[in-house]
Amino acid sequence: MRIAILVTLFPPRWIAGTEIATYNIAKHLARRGHEVHVITRYDSGLPRVSFEKGFYVHRINAPKSDLEEMTIYVLRELMLIRTLKPDIVHAQSIRRGLACVLAKKLFKIPCVVWGQGSDVYLPWRFKSFYSKIVLSEANVLIALTEYMKRKMIKLLGKERNNIFVLPNGIDLELFSNYSEKNINDTIKSKKNFRIILYVGRLEPVKGVKYLIESLVFLKNKGISNVKLLIIGEGTYRKFCEELVKKLHLEDFVVFLGSVPHEEVPAYMALADVLVLPSLSEGFGIVLLEAMAMGLPIIATKVTGLTEIVEDGENGFLVEPHNPLEIAEKCYIFLTNDDIRDKISENNRKKAKKYEWEKIIDKLEKIYFYTYYSSFSEKDS
Repeated sequence: MRIAILVTLFPPRWIAGTEIATYNIAKHLARRGHEVHVITRYDSGLPRVSFEKGFYVHRINAPKSDLEEMTIYVLRELMLIRTLKPDIVHAQSIRRGLACVLAKKLFKIPCVVWGQGSDVYLPWRFKSFYSKIVLSEANVLIALTEYMKRKMIKLLGKERNNIFVLPNGIDLELFSNYSEKNINDTIKSKKNFRIILYVGRLEPVKGVKYLIESLVFLKNKGISNVKLLIIGEGTYRKFCEELVKKLHLEDFVVFLGSVPHEEVPAYMALADVLVLPSLSEGFGIVLLEAMAMGLPIIATKVTGLTEIVEDGENGFLVEPHNPLEIAEKCYIFLTNDDIRDKISENNRKKAKKYEWEKIIDKLEKIYFYTYYSSFSEKDS
C-alpha cells in the first residue's frame, strides 16, 4: 500500500510526541513493505526530499500565517498528494486534516485523521471551522484515548461511526540498546546525588514551573543531594532559568537543552524518577519511554495521562499546579527503595502492551478497513 502521512513538524529538528510517533509509524510501516511518504514543513538546511529508514520525507515551504496555512500550504500538500497518488492519506492532526479530506473529495483517495492533544484540547485559530469539516468528512477518525474520542465527538457536534481508539506506541528496541557515551561525565558519575528527570517542551502548558518549585519543598524535607535534569527547549526556557535563580536553586537544576531522541534512554537509565507536570496533555509518549526503562513516574491528573498511569501501580498521579504534591511523591521514590523497585517492575511489564509492532498491527487493519470501505461509498 502507498501511504501519505501529513504532519506539521518532523525530526530531526522537532522531537516532541507527535513528531516521534510519526517517525515510528513511518518506519514500522515501511518495514512491512508499505511505500510511505511523509509530507511536512521545510526546515532550513534539510533536503526537500529524502529517503530514510525505508520511507520518503517531503518538506514543503512552511506557512507564514494562519491564513496561509489554510490556503497556500494546503494547496501545496494537495499538489504533492496528487503527484504521489497514494492509496490512503493519513493526517496526524485535525489541522493537517483539511488537505486530507480535500484529497478525498477531489481525488477520491480515502483518508484517516488521527487526533492529537494540542489540536483537540487546546484553543487555536479557526479550530471550530477546521474541526467541523475534518471530523465530519474523514473516512475514519482515530483518537489516542477514550476521553479524546469523546472530545472529538463534542467538537463535531454529533455522534458518528468509525472512530477508533489507538494509543501511540514505543520503540522498545531503542530502550534496550542505548549508549552513555554522550552524557556529561559529571552527571554520569552521579556524585552521590539522586536524579529527577523532565523530558519535553519548555512551554507554560507543560507545567515545568511547578516541578522547579517542588525542589524547595524537597530541600525543606532534608533532600539536598538531588539534581533536576531538564531536557527540552521552548519559549518558556528563559522564564524557567530566571525562576531557578529567584529560588536559589542553581546547584539543583541542570538545563540540558535539546537532546537527540536516541540519547534520552541513557539519561532515563541514570534517573531515579521522571516527572511530567503537564496542565494538559494529549497522550504523553515520554511516560511510555520511562516505563520501558523501568523508571518510576509522576504525572498530573490530566486527560491523556490518567489512561497511562494507574496511581500507586506504575507511578503516582498528582493534581496539576501543585508543587507540594510533586515534592511529596518524589520524596517517596527518592527514599523508599522497595516502592521504587515495585513500580519499576510494573512499568517494564506494562510498557510491552504499547510496543509499536502491536500498534502498527491495529493501524494496518484500520487502513485496510478505510481503503476497502471507501469503495462502497464510491458506489453509493
